[in-house]
Amino acid sequence: MVFYNDSTEASFMTQHQTWLVSVFLASALCAGARANTGAAIAAMPEIPLHTWVIPSPHSPESYFTNLKNGGSYESPFVARFGLSMRGLVPAGQVAGRAGHHHLLINQPLPLDFAKPLPFTDRYLHFGKGQMEAVVNLPPGTYDMRMLLADQAHIPYFIFSKPMNITVTKQNKDVSPESLKGERRVEILSPTDRETIRPPFRLQMHASGYGISHAAVQVPETGHFRLTLERPGRKPEVLTLNAGQTEVWLNPPVGDYTAQLELVSNTPAGSVMTKGKPVAFAVTMN
Repeated sequence: MVFYNDSTEASFMTQHQTWLVSVFLASALCAGARANTGAAIAAMPEIPLHTWVIPSPHSPESYFTNLKNGGSYESPFVARFGLSMRGLVPAGQVAGRAGHHHLLINQPLPLDFAKPLPFTDRYLHFGKGQMEAVVNLPPGTYDMRMLLADQAHIPYFIFSKPMNITVTKQNKDVSPESLKGERRVEILSPTDRETIRPPFRLQMHASGYGISHAAVQVPETGHFRLTLERPGRKPEVLTLNAGQTEVWLNPPVGDYTAQLELVSNTPAGSVMTKGKPVAFAVTMN
């Protein structure tokens, strides 16, 4: 195996302001208790402070965004990773409860969650904050699972359901490097021109870039910033400082254009790249 590593709007705001403040204070107190994270991390809650943002209805989870259980694939193929209710940070760095992805191939969850994960071809580490990998496997059936771990590769209790896939063919004439494509960021969902009912999950992805909590200034890493525009209204900006790669939204009914940017952590504030705008409609029908 080769591894290439929105009258309704005002009421909605009122209902959520108290909750948002409580989330902010709780997060700040928790993060502030960590001596080596400092005040900067305490000011960056895991749930962005915006009246349209709601807590995820799901438990924290690391998951695949493009692979399906029972699916058949030819290798090499790209595996993409998603993360609910947590953020990413490179290995060796502490930022609240953020962590980095691991891909387990034909390996069960560890029996001891107090020990670091090993470095083998069955435990693949993404310590630079990556959200995808090219995996090259010979034909066969494989069980794959995502697992989030901390700065020392000690796993959090945040993982995916087991994913069983079949590799039908290994294309040895296909370069894994050719599958990586251009470095880019994109909105995976909602899709362009989609009509969707709230609340919904907006999923983001980075190819060729590392994602990190903004308080941890690791070179060549960044965090997502999302701008939501609607006709005749001021743009709404969500800065995902805690390294989040998805957000649950309950915005007003209307037409939207979403623009995703990757903002550098060092030098702080510069835009590394922008994704293609995505237009979608929010409806109650």
